Amino acid sequence: MNNEKINTLRPLQGAGRKLFVETYGCQMNVGDTEIVVAIMQQEGYVYTDKIEEADVVLINTCSIRDNAEQRIWGRLREMAHLRRRRPGVLVGIIGCMAERLRERLLEGENPVDIVAGPDAYRDLPRLVREAGEGGRGVNVLLSREETYAEIAPVRLDRNGVSSYIAIMRGCNNYCSYCVVPYTRGVERSRDPQTILNEARSLFENGYREVTLLGQNVNSYRYGAVDFPELMRLVSEISPLLRVRFATSHPKDMSDRLLEVMASKPNICRCIHLPAQSGSSRMLEKMNRKYTR
Repeated sequence: MNNEKINTLRPLQGAGRKLFVETYGCQMNVGDTEIVVAIMQQEGYVYTDKIEEADVVLINTCSIRDNAEQRIWGRLREMAHLRRRRPGVLVGIIGCMAERLRERLLEGENPVDIVAGPDAYRDLPRLVREAGEGGRGVNVLLSREETYAEIAPVRLDRNGVSSYIAIMRGCNNYCSYCVVPYTRGVERSRDPQTILNEARSLFENGYREVTLLGQNVNSYRYGAVDFPELMRLVSEISPLLRVRFATSHPKDMSDRLLEVMASKPNICRCIHLPAQSGSSRMLEKMNRKYTR
């Protein structure tokens, strides 16, 4: 991939069918929403932050906590009222809940028109067309390769100063309490050049802080580039660009990463380290692979 500046940073305005996306859950889901908007804009859709204007409503979901799922079931009941007011509006569930509860979403009390898992976003234009023709648009296949690496996310944040860059997808840890490997698939790392291009584009467009994002960033590896080396490369884009990361698994924290952080003043002195428990016995039951 070349180093040319990526210009698609803000939602496009203009005529065309309108898309509304509502996001629940982690920052990974926020990043996925920005990818979805980019894909749909390429198909001529216009992003709107007003649900009453939308022709297509997508709800980007989380399955990590039961509370998040219950909120989404409640939201779907509200969507039934929207559909009565605006016949023809299409409603879809995307993300982790779509992966886990496909049958219930399609056949439940308030069935949806579109169900797309986290690795099926490139297929959304086809799924929307299929739903618009009276069918159901469904794709929940997980991928071992998909990273959306070359897609420039449409930044929906309002501050224009700090942003997130997804550097990998999925997880290989299979902690006993967690659904992520089953809803987001196995770990896949992005080509580091695409990450550097995205970070450079953000800096050139005025952003001054980036957070490298993944389920477990310190297991990132693409060829010879591991996570400490990626952090070093991103930090060298400019001394004015602050660099953070989230989240990291204690079992994969390395001295090399700490050395890189110590050597680069623009890498923030902040480590998000979810320790989960102070009991080695409980950590073993949780399959966390480290002790107190």
